Amino acid sequence: MVSALDGLHNVRAITRDERPAAEVTEAVTRARATYVVHDADPLADVGAAWADFFDGNAPTGGLEVAIEAALTGLRGDRLILPDYYVVLDPDDLPATRRHWWLGVLAGAAPTRVVPAPASAAVVGEMLGHLAPGRWWPDDLDAWLRALPQAVPDRVGLPGDPSMRA
Repeated sequence: MVSALDGLHNVRAITRDERPAAEVTEAVTRARATYVVHDADPLADVGAAWADFFDGNAPTGGLEVAIEAALTGLRGDRLILPDYYVVLDPDDLPATRRHWWLGVLAGAAPTRVVPAPASAAVVGEMLGHLAPGRWWPDDLDAWLRALPQAVPDRVGLPGDPSMRA
């Protein structure tokens, strides 16, 4: 999907392939295009660990380790949070992964998480219509460290403790 967007006007597509996320981050920050589309999710390991934690498939401490690794990368500028996450075909995702994208992430920054069909034409059209909105939480440490309390089916709703960060 990412490479299919590279030919669009004002779009630079960068695929991670086997490169470390920090290398992709560097390429993203150097890009000179209105839209830089990439597949190097700085929270991928956190999302996978969160889903595994609530699905009962995670080793003890796995989520906490993923959170601390992400925070280290974000603090060291080896990772950066994207302006937007475009979530492809969210209805096809396992329930807990869908809650990660449309609950945890969208609850933290509602306009920054955009569901879309897995179509380069549709995603390309969406790029020009992305809405501005609240950025990611100012206190990333508190937000990410509260994730073990962000329960699927409740995350992002009023009263959710993970949304207080």
